Formats: sequence, C-alpha cells, structure tokens
Amino acid sequence: MGGCISVSVSCDQFVNQFSQWLCVRRSYIHSLTENLAALHKAMEVLKTKEDDVKRRVDREEFIGRRQRISQVQVWLTNVASIEKRFNDMVSTREVEIKRLCFCGFCSKSFGKSYGYGKMVSLMLKEVESLSSHGEFDVVTEVAMVVQVEEMPIQSVVVGQETMLERVWNSLMKDGFKIMGLYGMGGVGKTTLLTQINNKFSEMDCGFDIVMWVVVSKTLEIYRIQEDIAKRLGLSGEEWDKKTENKRAVDIHNVLRRKKFVLLLDDIWEKVNLESVRVPYPSRENGSIVAFTTRSRDVCGRMGVDDLMKVSCLEPEEAWDLFQTKVGENTLKSHPDIPELAKQVAEKCRGLPLALNVIGETMACKSTVQEWRHAIDVLTSSAIEFSGMEDEILPILKYSYDNLNMEHVKSCFLYCSLFPEDYEMKKEELVDYWICEGFIDVKDGKERAINEGYAIIGTLVRTCLLLEEGWKKAEVKMHDVVREMALWISSDLGKHKDQCIVRAGVGLHAVPEVKNWRAVRRLSLMKTELQNILGCPTCPELTTLLLQENHKLVNISGEFFRFMPNLVVLDLSWSSSLIGLPNQISELVSLRYLDLSYTNIERLPVGLQELKKLIHLNLESMKRLESIAGVSKLLSLRTLRLQKSKKAVDVNSAKELQLLEHLEVLTIDIFSSLVLEHLLCSQRLAKSIQYVELIEVEEESFKILTVPSMCNIRRIGIWKCGMKEIKVEMRTSSCFSSLSKVVIGQCNGLKDLTWLLFAPNLTYLYVRFAEQLEDIISEEKAASFTDENANIIIPFQKLECLSLSDLPKLKSIYWTPLSFPRLSELAVQEHCPKLKKLPLNSKSGTADVELVIKYGENKWLEGVEWEDKATELRFLATCKLW
Repeated sequence: MGGCISVSVSCDQFVNQFSQWLCVRRSYIHSLTENLAALHKAMEVLKTKEDDVKRRVDREEFIGRRQRISQVQVWLTNVASIEKRFNDMVSTREVEIKRLCFCGFCSKSFGKSYGYGKMVSLMLKEVESLSSHGEFDVVTEVAMVVQVEEMPIQSVVVGQETMLERVWNSLMKDGFKIMGLYGMGGVGKTTLLTQINNKFSEMDCGFDIVMWVVVSKTLEIYRIQEDIAKRLGLSGEEWDKKTENKRAVDIHNVLRRKKFVLLLDDIWEKVNLESVRVPYPSRENGSIVAFTTRSRDVCGRMGVDDLMKVSCLEPEEAWDLFQTKVGENTLKSHPDIPELAKQVAEKCRGLPLALNVIGETMACKSTVQEWRHAIDVLTSSAIEFSGMEDEILPILKYSYDNLNMEHVKSCFLYCSLFPEDYEMKKEELVDYWICEGFIDVKDGKERAINEGYAIIGTLVRTCLLLEEGWKKAEVKMHDVVREMALWISSDLGKHKDQCIVRAGVGLHAVPEVKNWRAVRRLSLMKTELQNILGCPTCPELTTLLLQENHKLVNISGEFFRFMPNLVVLDLSWSSSLIGLPNQISELVSLRYLDLSYTNIERLPVGLQELKKLIHLNLESMKRLESIAGVSKLLSLRTLRLQKSKKAVDVNSAKELQLLEHLEVLTIDIFSSLVLEHLLCSQRLAKSIQYVELIEVEEESFKILTVPSMCNIRRIGIWKCGMKEIKVEMRTSSCFSSLSKVVIGQCNGLKDLTWLLFAPNLTYLYVRFAEQLEDIISEEKAASFTDENANIIIPFQKLECLSLSDLPKLKSIYWTPLSFPRLSELAVQEHCPKLKKLPLNSKSGTADVELVIKYGENKWLEGVEWEDKATELRFLATCKLW
C-alpha cells in the first residue's frame, strides 16, 4: 500500500548482537581486578623507560650544545600526562573494588563499575602503546646557540672611541681576566660594555660564547643563572624544576669545557661566581668576566685583574655629543645659538646622561631667548630644567640610595652646600661633620677623624665625590651630582625651604624666604653680599655658611637673635669683615666657628658665652689683638691660631693651659717663654698639631729640648738661634704623626739627628743653615735605638728632600738608604761640600722614579757615586733646577 515501509529484522540476529554487547560490558566489570594489576605493571615499565630517556637527554644536553628532538619531547609530555591521569584513577581504586559482588561478576552499581572498568581497559592499551614507542635511537640534536647576541645601541656613539679601544686592547692583551668598569651614574658604562659585546660579534676572537646579564640593584643568583642558561640552551620546563644548586652544577658542567665571555651589567655588590658556578677566568680556560659598577669597592671585592675608570667626556667630546643630540638644523637656526649651546653643554660637565637628555630637550629650541633662558635655569635652579627631575636625577639617586648608613648619606648631602666645582678640603669637611654630629667623638678625636676620612673614601669610590688637588687632599662634586644632592635635601623638591643654597651665584642681598622656620641649612658663600641685615626666625637652622664673602663688612646683631639651634657658622675668608656683634652670644648651640682670614680686630665679649663651642678657627687673622677670654670656652677641643701673629703672648699661653679638653692646637711662637709655657704642659704639648717657631733668638734658647709630641704633623723653624734640638723621650714614636719639617735661617744648628724619631716624615726642606754639617749625625745616631734596641733607619717614608744654601753640609746619612718612597732629592745651590749622596743602585723602587734636581753643574760633576751602577742609574734622572 502507498506510504508504508516494511522493516524486517531477524530475531536471532538481534539476540546475538545484544549478547555480544552485554558480554563486552560485563567483561569491563569481571576483569577489573585483573586489568588494574596489569595497568600497574605497565605503568612501572613506562616509568622506567621515561627515566632512562630523561637521563640520556639530560646527559647529552649538558655535555654540549644539544637540545632534545621534538619526537622525544612529545613522548615525554604524553607520559607525564598519562601519569597524572593514572594517579587520579588509582586514588578511587578501593571504592570501585568494594562495589563488586558475586566474585567480581557483578556490581552493586552496574553503571559506575562499567565506566571505571572501561577507563582502566583503555588506559592499559594506551600505556602499552606509549611504552612500545619509547625506544629511541637518537634523543637530542645539535642546538643552534648564537656565539654573540648583538645588543641594540644607537648607530653612532660619540666620545667613547678612545676608551673603547683602551678597554678592548686590555681585554685582548692577556687572554683571560676579570675586568671592572666603574664610574658615576650616567657616565656611559653600559654603552661601553654594549660596544664591547657587539665588537665580539664583529671579530673572531676564538671564544665559544659571549653572555650578557643585567644584574641591577637587587642581586638574585637565580636570575643570573636563568640568563646564562638561556644563552647556553639549558632553559625549559625541566630546567625550571631544578634547584639553585642543580642549576649551578649544570652551568658549571657546560662552561668548564668552554672559552667564554661573561658580561655583567650594573652590579651593586659582589657577584659570587662560585655561587653561580661560573668558572673563574684562568690561563687554562682563557675566559673573560667583565662588569660595570658605580663602586670601586665592588671592583675590589670582585678581585679584578684590571680596573678601568669610566670618566666624564672631555670638553671637545662632550660638545660633539651635544651637537648630535641638538641637531644641525637647530644649531644653524640663528648665528648666536652655537655659542649659547656651548654654554649649555658646559653645564653638563661632560656627563653623557645629561648631555643626551638636555641636548634632546633643546633640539626643538630655535630662538636665542629660549637658549638664554635654558642657561639661566641651569645656573640658578637646574632641577627646574625639563627632564632633570624625571630622567636624570632619579638615575643618579640610585648611588645615594645604595649608601648603607644614614650618617654617610648626611655627610654626602652636606657637600652640596658648596658652590659648583668647589674644591673642599678633606680635613675641613671632617671637622664640619664632627661638629654637626654626623660622626661621634665619644671614642676620641683621632678615631672620629679616621671615620671621617673613611666616609670620604666611600663617597669617592662610589663616584659621588671626585678627588682633587695635591696629594688628593681635596674633593669636589660633579655639578649634576650636586643637583641631585640638593634635590634630595629638599625632599625631592617638595620642601625647597629646608636647604637654601645660593653659593657662588653673585647674590647682593639675603634671599627672600617664604618660610624661615623651615630652613635647616643656609649657604650664602662666595657672593657679593656687603651687609647682612634682618631678624629671621630660624628655629631649625643648624648650618650657616658665609665664607669667602670678600665684600661683607657688616652683620647686624639682630640677624643671630633667633637661631637657637645653629651648630656651624663659617665666616672665613671674608676679608672685609672687621667685627662681630655681641649678639653672637645668642648662638647657644654653636659648636663650630671659623673666623680665619678675616680682619676682625677684637673677639666679641659674647663669644665667651658659647659654652658648647668645640671648634674655633682664628688662623691668619692679621689684625687680631688678643685671644683673651678664650679660656671661658670650656668645651673647646680644636683651636687654630697659626698666622695670627699678635694673638699669643705669655698671658694667652696661660689661658690655653686652662682648656682641659683641647685636642688640636695650631700656633706660631715668637718667644721662648711662650714655648716654655706650652711645652711644660704635657696635655698642651700633646695637642699641638702645627707649630712654627719664628725669630726665637733669646740667649737662653740655645738648646731646644722637646717632649714627645705624637700628634704634631708639621714643624716650621725660621730664624731661630738654637744650636741643638734634643728629644726628651727617645722612642721611635716621639713624632709618629710628623710629616713635614721646614727649617730656614737657623745658623746655629749642626745636625738634625732628632728626625730619627719621625718615622712618617714625608717632606723635609732645609735652607740657609750656615753651620749645618749633617742631616743625621753618625756619632749621635749610634746612641739612638728603637724599642727592640735596633738602630733606627730614617726616611723610610720620605717623598721629598730639598736642600739649599748649606755651605758646611757634608752628609745626609753616612751609608746608602733604601728610600722606598723618595721621588725628589733637590740640591738647589750652595751646598759645595755635599759630595756623597746616601744612594746605591738599589735605592728607591721601580714604582717611584727618584729624580735628582740640582742647581749647579759644578756640584753634579763633583758627586762621588757609590759605584758605577749607582752612577748609571741616577745620572739619567738628574735635572737642572
């Protein structure tokens, strides 16, 4: 019939298919226990194969530059996946077994047991399949590791060509070394190291691999290992699972077979290569480690073989860099701009960071007015210049943040109170810091001074200060570092009234300040100030620097009235100043007062009220009539009086004896009575640091007997009538601090044998002594011995010996001396009897060239050399005066 479909299915066929279906499902249940046991055994076999493959892979990867092949990696991933599924399934095994009944042929929950049994059966087949595919002839292949990864850098680097050549030549010279490149922030250390890295890619130097690691402030061994591992092709999932120690072993196993270069950028503390397990460079491995840092101390701790300071650019190089940043179009936009641009560039003082940022800022400034405004801002308040506060100063501040003690940070910030490019005497800085309370003196002045110099050393080695002057006795701040310090002192610009510095800027009047109550430090040194007036209320002010104001003639008494916490007042070198107001007595907290090189005639009576004063400098006050009343300063520890000619008489000497805490005294003496009063007091004699005896010619003064003066540093004797100088206590430490002796026009002296007791003497200058026959008398020296009864050998630290107009001088010393530090021996003129010099061929050292300067050819021709070898050695170093 239409529309009907007839379907005919055999009953037997249906029953047969259903029976098969039911049997399969029943087998998942009744075979469950058997299948679980088989699965456990199959998994054990699979795990064993997995372990074997992993060991092969690890061994081959870490022996050389090899990496696992993709087939192996996929197989290992599949094994790890099935292991996880197996563990999950096994965790429910006991529950599933308990569901079985009728000897395992049936289940209390047919559906659940059927699902679990099927999962076990399928997993068994999958495990057997994976196990059968776990046989590999090859598990790794050669890894493509690039020898050098070239680092991005600007196309043209200006100003580092010479330094780059010097560093590169040094690296290549010995073939192995640890090199440290240190310098202040922003000076171009990273740029230099980047060029070194890229130079390895340009030249085949025989290294297997060059590795670059950025370390930065927080040292993390794990991260260093990670970067090295990536370059060695060790990183990956397996690497991530390893402990730090295992990673270190793997790195060492690879690098010990290689000739490598490791470049570490921006390290702030010692990177222990042993912890990273980087082999130390040696002649055997021919490897190199080079790093950049801001601290010379870090270079020392890293055990560098080669120390390289990266300095600011020379003026011509700095100008070249600045021009490239500003651009030719801007420089040609007006005839006056190039000259103005040079002035702007000079403000950067050769610091590449500042040259780059300021140059880029000025690149679009095409008017003369904009350039003049830039000069004004950089001169008066550089922090306000665009880019200074967000791009330059924060980078430099890292060096400040890395100073680990707050008092060291305070000492650093103090240096910003001085004008740009100002050379600060180390000795004066330490005195400031002690009086400010940055350095504790409870354990004695000498220890405090040593700590002060240690702090200066720290600041120099971290490139926050620069050493200057003869014998590096002074330091100065780079101008941009100074701006950073001022920025920090003002709480990153938030409280500018805290620290007001108008030093060296041609100021004609005391600046207007919004909030005098907030001012803590005020520096108005080297200005055009003539009068200081007003009555500011400054309860927080601790430091007032007014030195080198040569036009300053008057300070009103009211000015000091409301400064109860002022600790430091410096008026030195204000040569027009002839008086001080009595209101100075209001400065009840004052500890440091410097009036040196002023023309003040009388000390104000109010000075006697400064009971906390510990440091008073009255040196070179040519008009000072008296120091009467100084004995009232009961806390005084340092008193400087040298060159204040009329200051010290017998009465003054008696006053000095009343200063019970005095530790440092500098003084000129014109009378044997004054000298007697000073030397009879053991405490006063011990405190004398610098002394000059001038025109002391009394008849009673024929023999000068001096006590032990272990703190004296410099002695000058001029136009004095003594015939002999004797030492009261004959020990080698009598004058242990004495470094400089100058003697002139002392016609009675026959020898200077007492100098045997000055073991640290560095400078000796003797002239116009008509009777002087020996510097050290052999006869007298025979009776002088050290604590161990040994003959004292003189001049072991002498650096300069200068002799002139000594007509009877025959001998400096009767036998050759080693002179390990002597660099100059000058016999200027009129020393006709000095024929034999205490030199032999072994005198001096290879590190210091000993130059003999002479004033007369006739004298040199008459010199009797110890032997021919001595003559050949020193005749070549002789120079006509």
